[in-house]
Amino acid sequence: MSNELDFLSLQVAKGRFSRRDFLGRAAALGLSAGGAGMLLTNTAIAAGPQRGGTMKVGLSGGSTTDSLDPALAASSVTVIINRSWGEELVALTADGRLEPKLATEWAASPDATEWTFTIRSGVQFHNGKTLTPDDVVATIERHSGPDTKSGALGIMREIESVKSNGDSVVFYLKNPNADLPYLLNDYHLLIQPNGGKDDPAAGIGTGPYKRVSSDAGVRYVGERFENYWAKDARGHAAEIEILILNDSTARLAALQSGRVDMINRVDTKVMSFIDRIPSITTHSVPGRGHYLLIAHCNSAPFDNNDLRLALKFAIDREEMVDKILQGFGTIGNDSPINAAYPLYSEALPQRPFDTDRAAFHYKKSGNKEPLLLRTSDVAFPGAIDAAQLFQASCAKAGIPIEVRREPGDGYWNQTWNKQPFCMSYWEGRPIQDQMFSTAYVSNADWNESRFFHPSFDKMAIAARGELDQAKRTAIYRDMSLMVQNQGGSIIPMFNDNIAAVGQRIQGWKTNPNLELMDSMAPSECWLKA
Repeated sequence: MSNELDFLSLQVAKGRFSRRDFLGRAAALGLSAGGAGMLLTNTAIAAGPQRGGTMKVGLSGGSTTDSLDPALAASSVTVIINRSWGEELVALTADGRLEPKLATEWAASPDATEWTFTIRSGVQFHNGKTLTPDDVVATIERHSGPDTKSGALGIMREIESVKSNGDSVVFYLKNPNADLPYLLNDYHLLIQPNGGKDDPAAGIGTGPYKRVSSDAGVRYVGERFENYWAKDARGHAAEIEILILNDSTARLAALQSGRVDMINRVDTKVMSFIDRIPSITTHSVPGRGHYLLIAHCNSAPFDNNDLRLALKFAIDREEMVDKILQGFGTIGNDSPINAAYPLYSEALPQRPFDTDRAAFHYKKSGNKEPLLLRTSDVAFPGAIDAAQLFQASCAKAGIPIEVRREPGDGYWNQTWNKQPFCMSYWEGRPIQDQMFSTAYVSNADWNESRFFHPSFDKMAIAARGELDQAKRTAIYRDMSLMVQNQGGSIIPMFNDNIAAVGQRIQGWKTNPNLELMDSMAPSECWLKA
């Protein structure tokens, strides 16, 4: 049986045998659908990439206000697009290690306050310019300048200065940080010619695809960059076309009809239906992503911690996981850190759904007016339904919630990080420091819950310089506990990343980082000939 299926899976990879017939034969021989799909995936990878064709990708979350400036990337759509044309200094592997990208090696001083990165030679930007250490320095300067709007600003503020030195770049830090290389994998920090100071939204980088056209919120097209330095690893399709399809039904229909080859954010309600379609394969990966509600800690009435605690006790997390995620995820605990992170502590107590305690804290808060919760279809899959479930569970505790459905277009620019009570999502970060530095330290530009706590900031600095892993774990545990009990993030669930691909897609790899293989699926997958 094994030899026959191995042979047939190779024929599928070469386009000489249909996927449908393979699945039928595999079932007849007693192999599950999941096992058959895995065999096909492994065979395709072993057979090696094929070049050519146009790969079409349907994405949810795009907006007419999106920019190609990586500093402004605020949704998975912009991250996926930007990572097709640009690159960071280091790459994060599926198992959480770092590997070289535009930097070939790196080393720290003994006290971890000075880091030296050797910059790869022979790399060319799309405009013909050769990558130099000065481009790296200029990139860091642009993201840390006084007028920057970079989402990486929370990371940049810990860098005292950066200088080029021959073929290297040296970072001088204000405080020790053993994890700086991880932070430089942040998707905002794509290296641009002259740091992007001349035209940050031009889409000119060192990545495998060169921008042909971009119509924000509608369509993006890129052609393979023939001078790409890692052409054996990425950029296999001759062209990629990314279509913004915010409606989940339209997205799935486009995949079924062959209009696109790959989609993100599959609606969990239709998973059982999709799994019966032989021409489509779903990929569900648990990770660090989470769906949440945000209350600004510095805006009335949410500046009252009793009100925030009331909302946290009033959310039915199990119901959210069952009805919104359909079981494709796990229960959250009002901290952005889950077991997928290194140095995770299980000692954090799980907050229950408790309407009596919710009612107690709500009464103590003194609030009597309805709370306006803003949401949108693009906040996360099922966000509207989640808001209504929350409204119903709050009502059981006597907490009045008014739900307002905002337009998807512009939600991430006009509602998120501006309105005091709204819904959001995070795909998480590879390490605690990056997650906290990006969204929870006081000076983070994306401090979406307006969590300003000097003690928390001091603990973040202490954790970065602590080399004793047990002590560092304890600090991160205390930081999570502080966010859980005093923060404005109400985190009911961690979601699996669910994507679906058509028969032409080959080379898919499981990756628990950002969705679509850490946003690299359009660049690293290939089309079956």
